[in-house]
Amino acid sequence: MVTNDNLEKQLRNLIEPIVEDMGIKLDNIELAKGGNKLLLRIFIDREGGVTLDDCERVSREVGIQLDVEGIIPSSYILEVSSPGLDRPLRKPEDFRRFSGRVARVVTYKPIDNQTFFIGEIIEAGDTDIVLLLPKGKKVTIAYEDISRARLVYDPFGR
Repeated sequence: MVTNDNLEKQLRNLIEPIVEDMGIKLDNIELAKGGNKLLLRIFIDREGGVTLDDCERVSREVGIQLDVEGIIPSSYILEVSSPGLDRPLRKPEDFRRFSGRVARVVTYKPIDNQTFFIGEIIEAGDTDIVLLLPKGKKVTIAYEDISRARLVYDPFGR
């Protein structure tokens, strides 16, 4: 029996080299039910941003390989896009890459009596991040305590 975790791992192993050969980074893969079909969402990224042409090329190449390999056992819908301006931050590398940018972080448990923070990522270590909050306050948050984190769109590019 194919589990979603196993299928996701197989898909990542197939898709990542294809995308990297194009000079693009595979950001994430999501699997969901789309009616009676499987919905495969691929999020790609590159320095300077992703173009519509990038999405079309990845969709075409990945679609061909998916059909050849037959990894997905049923009919499917393939979507390719960028993570967006308010992209999720999942791994320490994400926080390091976007150091200096503003993020919205939700924690599993309260830190200083709150679970919701918006601040500039000023440090991103191996075990935690430090956010600079409004009024100059700093908060340290362990990765294991982060429920969700996203970049906040900042029209001034901070």
